[in-house]
Amino acid sequence: MTIFAPLNTPLPNDRESANDSGHRFDTGRRWAASIELGFEARRESLQRITRLVRRRHYGPLRVQKPFYPEGRDGCCHVYLLHPPGGLVSGDALSITASLAEGAHALLTTPAAAKLYKADSHGVAWAQHTHLNVADGATLEWLPQETLAFDGSRGEQTTTIDLTGSARCIGWEVLALGRPVGDLPFVSGHLEQRFRLTRDGRPLWIERQPMDPTHPRFKGHWGQGGSTVQATLWAVGLGDENEAIEALREQITANPRWAVTRRRGVLLLRYIGHERNEAWAICQQAWEILRPGLTGQEAHIPRIWLT
Repeated sequence: MTIFAPLNTPLPNDRESANDSGHRFDTGRRWAASIELGFEARRESLQRITRLVRRRHYGPLRVQKPFYPEGRDGCCHVYLLHPPGGLVSGDALSITASLAEGAHALLTTPAAAKLYKADSHGVAWAQHTHLNVADGATLEWLPQETLAFDGSRGEQTTTIDLTGSARCIGWEVLALGRPVGDLPFVSGHLEQRFRLTRDGRPLWIERQPMDPTHPRFKGHWGQGGSTVQATLWAVGLGDENEAIEALREQITANPRWAVTRRRGVLLLRYIGHERNEAWAICQQAWEILRPGLTGQEAHIPRIWLT
């Protein structure tokens, strides 16, 4: 593994934290980081195994090694590591993953990502994720939660390009503010963008702005003051109606989540105030949907249990 970084790239302990109301850092110390991963399905000893064949890094964004908790002929699990643990003004993350024909990979993170208070106006930080899944390949994109603190300003984009019979399941869970410290999200601006295509044709395009000063944020016709939201998507299910019925039967019903489908994309939404509840619903939905999507029972990444 080779890491390319400028000589003045600071180590994680070079950052200067401030008080509980937010984090401010030396404006001269900024991190741009990127990672590019490539996966291929190979025949080895009469088994079909997905190998991580390409990993290019810049800055503090990397992976250690692939894991095979489901057996050598199962899915390749990879943990994306971002040692700083969060984004501040001037930071930019770029994540690219490409799966070749027949490959199967599960990407997750070891901990929640944190979005800190910005020291500038406009877009202060950015995170861009681009996932390419070839014909016959399966990608599971399951990062742990994103925690956005008061005053955070930035954008997250997720682009998924599927080819042929490619399949994908993934989620994004976002929590605003610090309820434990009684520090709500009352300033700042976040924007999430999703774009999912198959063979170049759009299946799902969405933009979610989050501005606590906008009427939409508190209005019942909008976010209703909710501080936690989550979106789970699945593409490539054999029977979407059957999958939706299974979710409705097996996940405890409440008004904070719902599931639907559109143009071959199953979408489960959560909007409420409980981060643990949002995560639990998404994880349970993944466990229900995975066998129908991949032919394999859900195997919880070990990092989630630590």
